[in-house]
Amino acid sequence: MEKRGHTVLTAWNGREVLAILENQPVDIVLMDVQMPEMDGFEATAAIREKEEIEGGHQVIIAATAHAMKEDQGRCLAAGMDGYISKPIHVKTLLETVERALAHSGPAGDAALSTPRGHH
Repeated sequence: MEKRGHTVLTAWNGREVLAILENQPVDIVLMDVQMPEMDGFEATAAIREKEEIEGGHQVIIAATAHAMKEDQGRCLAAGMDGYISKPIHVKTLLETVERALAHSGPAGDAALSTPRGHH
């Protein structure tokens, strides 16, 4: 990601994701579905609830080891904008991020990564 000009921030759980988003806008969140303390579904729900009050839309891409079609549907139904399955391949990740950023409007330079150290 950094080689493509993105700044990457890492959060180790959903609570850290929310804390980072409170203090710094990011273009895209790569949200691990299975995180300790607060999982990706809970963090996404909290982000979407805040958006209902304050407006805006945070682009969120789910990252999960669950690769079944219904898992993708569950992620999208939870309010995530896209889906990528693990193991994550660099080419697929870059294509997914760039496609999501192209649909979200002007891109800045920060991306928030939430996988637990797996890229």
